[in-house]
Amino acid sequence: MIKKILRWVKKAMLWFFAISILLVIVFKWVPIPFTPLMAIRAVENKWEGKDAVLSHDWVPLEEISPNLQKAVIASEDGNFLNHYGFDFQAMQKAFKNNQKGKRIKGGSTISQQTAKNVFLWQGRSYLRKGLEAYFTVLIELIWGKERIMEVYLNSIEMGKGVYGAEEAAKHWYRKSAVNLTKREAAGIAAILPNPLKYKATNSSSYIERRKDKILRNMRHVGKLEY
Repeated sequence: MIKKILRWVKKAMLWFFAISILLVIVFKWVPIPFTPLMAIRAVENKWEGKDAVLSHDWVPLEEISPNLQKAVIASEDGNFLNHYGFDFQAMQKAFKNNQKGKRIKGGSTISQQTAKNVFLWQGRSYLRKGLEAYFTVLIELIWGKERIMEVYLNSIEMGKGVYGAEEAAKHWYRKSAVNLTKREAAGIAAILPNPLKYKATNSSSYIERRKDKILRNMRHVGKLEY
């Protein structure tokens, strides 16, 4: 009985590795139509009796302003251009601050966030974090930085029912993502910690301060040559 179980587990793991690697290879070129979070939000809205609003329009990285690319790096992952998927210094800092009871971001890189958004579910568990690390390694090896940034900016939540840079630019500023100014890009990046709570326009004083900080940090983001 134990041998049968072990054989089944071995087969299941082999199938998992094969399917996951195949998906990552396919998504290196194919636009990602939807993410688990989009489905979860739609179900939540239906459950609450609301319309399942979902605005998502995939555009290539060349049609997303470099200002927004720099803004999300300045806001979410200052070492994105240099690390290999994990920023251990940021993780250590996050751990120390959490030990002190401070609430800050968890040290996840853009690569880790992309892996989670595209392939996994939300929430905190050792299983999900382990799978997140696995998919992060895969996309760093197979996709590279340019594709990771493209997928990230096309898949993350940027407002209520708003996903991706193009829809966010239209929703918040009535323009295409390629035409975002530095201040507008900083506005979108500033709400990413909680896009359902914060607004990129008519923002609170907290978000305005975040915009100013992101704009300052954008000056130190190098050329986006992936």
